[in-house]
Amino acid sequence: MSALQRIRVVLNGPSHPGNIGASARAMQAMGLSQLVLVAPRCFPHPEASARAAGAAPLLDSATVVDSLDSALRGATLAIGFTARPREFAGAVRAVRDAAAEAIEYASRGDVALVFGGELSGLSNADLARCQVVATIPAAARHASLNLAAAVQVAAYELFVAAEGNAVWIAPAFESAGLEAIEALYAHAERTLAAMRFLNPDQPRRLLPRLRRLFARTRLEKAEVDILRGVLARIDQLIERSRNHAR
Repeated sequence: MSALQRIRVVLNGPSHPGNIGASARAMQAMGLSQLVLVAPRCFPHPEASARAAGAAPLLDSATVVDSLDSALRGATLAIGFTARPREFAGAVRAVRDAAAEAIEYASRGDVALVFGGELSGLSNADLARCQVVATIPAAARHASLNLAAAVQVAAYELFVAAEGNAVWIAPAFESAGLEAIEALYAHAERTLAAMRFLNPDQPRRLLPRLRRLFARTRLEKAEVDILRGVLARIDQLIERSRNHAR
């Protein structure tokens, strides 16, 4: 069993069914599967199902209990989330550090992440049942997050702690050769002169800046072909205009 599968998210007294569904969706996106609800006010509920979207199976498998003690039964570590400073006998961690500790403990058994209800969060008595308090750093005037948003942040940090932060790699395209770029530069110079945008006798700094632009953008072969095609079309229009003027 992976470390993420040993993490249970405990929502203690949630009052809004939408937050339950959104929490389930956040959990599924980050590889978490254990949702425990302590005395939810409205569950099951259509809004919870709607907000869960593709995470309906996780929501359907949620465990509903009547006390926090029941929700924590069998866990090796409980981490309570709060934004407010409290008197607390255990360790206080930022969410990133708490997530790393949760993944470490998950190798030994289940870990519970405990979130309070929307109205007042976790009580002091609730936090006393947790060995660690976690807090999500935020602006001082708006430090308290929405319940589902807090679950999303914690779930993300857990995923990164367990799986790393590797991202998808964009496809690589063939870079343009120096000869092709020089040919583009020469073509641009000719076309700009034909357009009378560039005075070859007084070029000022236009050409050096074009050269810096082409160098800085690290042009791909296909991009050079596109720009040459644009210039060629401008050349055709200039030549057509000259022929009509004769």
